[in-house]
Amino acid sequence: MTLVDNGIYVDGVRVASPPTLHRTYQALEQSDGMAWIGLYLPSAPELASVAEEFDLHPLAVEDAQKGHQRAKLERYGDTLFAVLRPAWYDDEREQVEFGEIHVFTGRGFAVTVRHAQRPDLAMVRQRLEAEPEFLATGPEAVLTSIFDDVVDGYAPVVAGLEEDVDEVETQLFSGDVDPNLSKRIYQLLSQVIGFQHAINPLGTMLNALLRGTTKYGTRSEVENQLRNVLDHTIRVTERVATMRTMLDSALTVHATLVSLEQNEAMRRMSSASLAQGEESRRLAYETMEQGEEVKKISSWAAILFTPTLVASTYGMNFDHMPELHWTFGYPFAVALMVGLGVCLWGIFKHKRWL
Repeated sequence: MTLVDNGIYVDGVRVASPPTLHRTYQALEQSDGMAWIGLYLPSAPELASVAEEFDLHPLAVEDAQKGHQRAKLERYGDTLFAVLRPAWYDDEREQVEFGEIHVFTGRGFAVTVRHAQRPDLAMVRQRLEAEPEFLATGPEAVLTSIFDDVVDGYAPVVAGLEEDVDEVETQLFSGDVDPNLSKRIYQLLSQVIGFQHAINPLGTMLNALLRGTTKYGTRSEVENQLRNVLDHTIRVTERVATMRTMLDSALTVHATLVSLEQNEAMRRMSSASLAQGEESRRLAYETMEQGEEVKKISSWAAILFTPTLVASTYGMNFDHMPELHWTFGYPFAVALMVGLGVCLWGIFKHKRWL
């Protein structure tokens, strides 16, 4: 059912709980008290019925029907229309969830339209019914109490977000730079900004109500309660603003730490590459040196091999060798060995093997 709760109040005391909207209108005319109608996702005909009975402005009714409105306070003649964004913190998902409450207040009536199951305004109604003197001040007491309940509900949200911010700070300065931390910071920052959008208009709304207390004859009890709610709102707003500043700074610090870590890794890689290059150059130089030594050894081996070949040839002691009995055979053999050696030495020297 869209009609969640419905009551007629006279001097702050509930005197009737009509089961339908039509009977509520009849009871209100007979009692000359205040009607407090609580609706949850009302249909267009139901909301049109309420609008016709209490002469609600069409623009405000359209906003209440569509939902998805920002927090705001608007006055249409003697009727106030307020949109509030209550919030709660989901510990399991570490996420802020938002509801939406539309409140119409005017002479002799208060109509609440909820677009989410939370928060349950039954607790607000019970607290007010337990304080008939304050409820007797009229629809302003209902509006002020709903403001108070919404702002009080922000406290657990702030506590949850602050715990998340503390975890981020601890992880940020733990010594190990986690590149994925920036994603969590950004997601948490998005949550904080969304929360700010819900609470920032409340200060302006409450100040506007306080400025109108004299003009519209608001009772002092309501005015004092409004000031108390405004004080709580300012404190919540300041804490959330501080969290946003800290997250902005954390995002910058993390980006700097990641950059420094990447630079250090690049420096280590460059040092390793330079060392590897130096080692390669050293090995190449040693290989070249070894090649030069091999050339020299090979050259001298070839030079020494020539006289050895000649000498070994003549040392075979065959009987029929033409040069064995030649008078100039020995000088010729020596000259041949020396000549071939000098010739090879010159060739290798020209090729820079020696």
